[in-house]
Amino acid sequence: MKKFMDWMTNKFALKMNKLARNPWIASVQEAILTAMPMIFIGSFTTILTAFGGLIDGFPDFSPLSTFSLGLLSLYLAYLVPYLLMEKKRHNKTKKEAGLAGIGFFLMLVGPTFDEAGNILFQSSTLGNGGMIAALMAGLFVGFVMNAFSTHSFFKEDSAIPDFITVWFDTLIPILIILFVGWLFIFQLHINIFDCIYTLFSPILSAGDSFLGFVVLYFFGYTFLYTFGISTWVIYPIESALILQGIAANQAAVAAGNAASVINADGVSYYFTLGGGGCTLALGLMMLFMAKSKKCKVIGKASLVPNLCNINEPLVFGAPIAFNPILMVPMWIVGLLAPALTWLALYFDILPKITTLFSFWYLPGPICSYAVGGMIGLLFTFFIFVLSWIIYYPFFKVYDRQCMQKEEEDEKKKDQLAKRKAMRERTEEA
Repeated sequence: MKKFMDWMTNKFALKMNKLARNPWIASVQEAILTAMPMIFIGSFTTILTAFGGLIDGFPDFSPLSTFSLGLLSLYLAYLVPYLLMEKKRHNKTKKEAGLAGIGFFLMLVGPTFDEAGNILFQSSTLGNGGMIAALMAGLFVGFVMNAFSTHSFFKEDSAIPDFITVWFDTLIPILIILFVGWLFIFQLHINIFDCIYTLFSPILSAGDSFLGFVVLYFFGYTFLYTFGISTWVIYPIESALILQGIAANQAAVAAGNAASVINADGVSYYFTLGGGGCTLALGLMMLFMAKSKKCKVIGKASLVPNLCNINEPLVFGAPIAFNPILMVPMWIVGLLAPALTWLALYFDILPKITTLFSFWYLPGPICSYAVGGMIGLLFTFFIFVLSWIIYYPFFKVYDRQCMQKEEEDEKKKDQLAKRKAMRERTEEA
């Protein structure tokens, strides 16, 4: 174990940190971190709204979520190119890049126009559901703006004010960006969400097979999530399959036959304790075992949402997304947990799901017991223990890194304080 931890600390972590410092990756990660207040507000409001439906006269807090987490993709479309230009040291044009990101993203989501000339957007595409479009828009805009950043219509010693030179220097790249959106969306009528559905359709058609099941839940609930793309992106696609599955099982039971469909609505309760990637174990480690202040704070802030299977605060706050040290264990859990679940269902260790239980925001053990009884509850506990074992060594490495950074920051603060005190004494003398 000691050799493994040494390898994790001295080799694996160093390589992963180098990868994470890449400006393209770092800009996406920082964009998501910048939007964390909106994610926290939306997550807590979602919990309030969900439980509020059970209480008569409870106020509707859903607009708080709609205008915070519900606009996450819009925020990212601005922040990604803005931060990328900042990291590439093109500060003069970073604001223009952000504005171009918003415009290009709103084109990508495929707005419609009514007879009165109003632009209509589906609200889901502006929130979690549009994250693929937002990241694509942000990175594409950043690429174009970065490519043109070395070209200018004016000489460096020009007497023209900087803000005017920026106006003209960004005209061509922004025009190219919007032209690409116009061509693909309004002339060729390419729908990015149809493309996503086409991409996943082969997996959906094989969704009840071992490979189809594992690939669907690994990519949808884990892999894409670690790149900042929420699990809600594929839910409209996934729901078509799992609702058919539970309907088939209920029809079979009603006819006196045994349920046979594995991938039915509610199956994810077995392997998503805390949300996609089974992150409850990691959140509890951060809360109770972390030595760094950062991990402890994230553990506290994400506890309640994590217990209710909402893990955006943890995935984007720790972060797991775009953080190679925590991405790897999430991938391992994301592969093993669905694979073991499929095998348990196939060999009838777990019962096929016949009960429609849509209260996904209740703590995981309640959900797994509702669809699988006591054996379902025990299996979920087994997956939780497995996820704990997998996350633990990676958590220790990350916590140690955070602690070291905090110590370095404290030393820098002390040095600055000493210099300031010396200057003050010199001035007094």
